[in-house]
Amino acid sequence: MTRILITGASGMIGRVLTTELAESGHEVIATDLAAPDALPEGVRFVAMDVTSDAPAKVIAQERPEVIVHLASIVTPGPGMGRELAYQVDVEGTRKVLEAALENGVRRLVVTSSGAAYGYHADNPVPLRENDPVRGNPEFAYADHKRQVEEMLAEARASHPALEQVVLRVGTVLGKGTENQITALFHKPRLLAIRGCESPFVFIWTRDLARILIRAATDGPPGIFNVAGDGALGVTDLARRLGKPVRRLPALGIKAALALAHPLGLSRYGPEQVRFLQYRPVLANDALKAEFGYTPELTSAEVFDLWAREAGL
Repeated sequence: MTRILITGASGMIGRVLTTELAESGHEVIATDLAAPDALPEGVRFVAMDVTSDAPAKVIAQERPEVIVHLASIVTPGPGMGRELAYQVDVEGTRKVLEAALENGVRRLVVTSSGAAYGYHADNPVPLRENDPVRGNPEFAYADHKRQVEEMLAEARASHPALEQVVLRVGTVLGKGTENQITALFHKPRLLAIRGCESPFVFIWTRDLARILIRAATDGPPGIFNVAGDGALGVTDLARRLGKPVRRLPALGIKAALALAHPLGLSRYGPEQVRFLQYRPVLANDALKAEFGYTPELTSAEVFDLWAREAGL
């Protein structure tokens, strides 16, 4: 039995992970701003705001062997500024890392993102774990994940006794998943940049939970891309949904967003075009060969499962 503390335990993945770890006999301390609706038997909840001094106090009190750090702002809520997202994503991770080092935590598991590679025209296809992390400054989430990974790399060099498992996760889909990416799939026509297929790699929520369990228990330390086999471009997605594709020139979309965003007519600025043009495609060879986990569902199977459950 391992004593495992989870941050962001009330989120979609946190709830699944908490349940499955508890059912496996581990001692689980779930932390978040507020408790989930239902806690599995034997799991203790401790309120913890990663932007405050709580991580130092809670981790010192609970003395976990392993921390699974899930707390992050993937889709900012209405009115949430970039500074608050930075405080959660970057400074929150810094506080959890420092508390882990100060209290003799054996292993730290962190969910990073494929977005940490950045959205760049010269990204290799597919991206592998030794490719540079270049999260674009214009995308808060990608920029924050890059900064977190740089922080973790420094800690690996200066504190090698703390084992790290860093998971660069693709687009997560499961029952009930709704975010800025799935919003694209609900539209009557899928939007595409002319000349770009905008490939997506998906990972099933249940696969990600199982990967996190292995990362927190008997899996090897290291950095691993997390995605199902294969990728789906806009043409593939549209065919599976039975929807047409609207293909627009990149310059035209940039010009429209440059006008609409300052007027409050769009939450996105012209930089959003790069998000569709240069999507990172993740190789999962290391996940399968070195980490020892082959995702049960391919990217296509994950998408089909989500689409059925979403009524599409």
